[in-house]
Amino acid sequence: MTVYLVGAGPGDPGLLTRRGAELLARADVVLHDRLVSPAVLDLVHPDATLIDVGKDPDEDGDARQEEIARLLVEHGRSSAVVVRLKGGDPFLFGRGGEERDALTQAGIPCEVVPGVTSAFGVPAAAGIPVTQRGLASSVTVVTGRVGEAGAGGGPDWEALARAGGTLVILMGMTTRGAIADALVAGGRAADTPVAVIERGTTPSERMVRTTLAGLAAVELEAPAVIVVGAVAALGAAVPPGGPAGPLAGRTVVVTRAGPRARGLVEALERAGASVVELPLTRQVDASDGGAALRAAAAGVGDHRWVVLTSVNAVDRFMAAVRDARALAPVLVAAVGPATADALRMAGVEPDLVPAEHSARGLVEEFPAADGADRGVLFPCAQGAPDTIAEGLGQKGWEVQRVEAYRTEPLATPEPALLARVAAADALTLTATSSLRAFLALRTPDGAPLPVPAHVVCIGPTTAETARSAGLAGVHEAWGASGDGIVAELVDHFGPEGGGGS
Repeated sequence: MTVYLVGAGPGDPGLLTRRGAELLARADVVLHDRLVSPAVLDLVHPDATLIDVGKDPDEDGDARQEEIARLLVEHGRSSAVVVRLKGGDPFLFGRGGEERDALTQAGIPCEVVPGVTSAFGVPAAAGIPVTQRGLASSVTVVTGRVGEAGAGGGPDWEALARAGGTLVILMGMTTRGAIADALVAGGRAADTPVAVIERGTTPSERMVRTTLAGLAAVELEAPAVIVVGAVAALGAAVPPGGPAGPLAGRTVVVTRAGPRARGLVEALERAGASVVELPLTRQVDASDGGAALRAAAAGVGDHRWVVLTSVNAVDRFMAAVRDARALAPVLVAAVGPATADALRMAGVEPDLVPAEHSARGLVEEFPAADGADRGVLFPCAQGAPDTIAEGLGQKGWEVQRVEAYRTEPLATPEPALLARVAAADALTLTATSSLRAFLALRTPDGAPLPVPAHVVCIGPTTAETARSAGLAGVHEAWGASGDGIVAELVDHFGPEGGGGS
């Protein structure tokens, strides 16, 4: 049993170390900071226990830190792989040293996995070098949340002002006005360049260029990095990229969770969209712990067909069967290409993949039963629509529906994230469970969260459910894949689309 202190990096999951990603994929328990990017949390194995141990700025930090240490020791003694996922690098303003000491004192092995600190990674990704010959030969990293400016125990802002070089301030948005005043009082010129970068290295990144005199007026939110010094004027106003894509200037909300979200996010970003990641659900074990699925898998040969309508169902079902040879006497149907590819990865070539990649399309192409045919085994999510079971029943099949997994909602997102969702141009929904979770979201005043004007759903069932729930502007993706979602959005918002103006 080991606890791993893992640096989550500055936000972009691509900037997480390979060692960190490997540990998240096999962790039993992950205790994470409040502001760790949802895209990084998507790398956690779906069966792992996620615990948000983030500290609220208004709560007693020392008391909360003691509780975090207690949880680390508790889980470190009872779970094989425990990851403490900390923003940036564990040892830079993350109190990682204290957590390591608590584990050491409890006799629990601890390994530190460094991360890319936002102090250097975020400015670099925005084109700002924190040191540059002729402009800055030194860089100082300081937190803006350690005491008040000039107070005992806090940073010596006058000394920092005299030191010159580049000053990188983390966790300083709430005290930015006082910090600017203290630096000017210490001798820094009021017109010293400043760059403030919110949610750096993520699709939600925003950057404002200003000066010390204007820092207090900057209206960005945490997490943000403040760069003070001549180098803050360097780099492009917007990080350089390739040619603007057909979705340039559009903001799209992605509700898909897990590793499959990355493919959709990357496809949208290649098309020029700004993506807001809003994972709403996660897949967990069936309510009986998988007992019914294991029993059904053991008797799979008693059926004529196995029907699978999601990658999750494939993963759960194939983990329950002895191996691919158990399916030799059985025909297998997959709802679409992603499900079919998951089967092939498990060594099974599907016998039926409908031209229309939906439950309705599968039912339409499925053969009718004759008197000699055995039944259909249908491993699926708890609460999955009845389209398959009812449709195949009407064709004469006896369908054994088995709960393979459950989909449960994640914790309520931060208000700042919900505000970006409400202001987005489009919402993507890949399952009815995500739709239900979205409709349950509320603004801070308790009102239903506004729905973006354009909604793209994978499959007719999700689209019809969205329309029945009263959503306007609902459209179906051009195929049951991320590329199908992007194609529909490009058709609508692109130069030739009706929504492109």
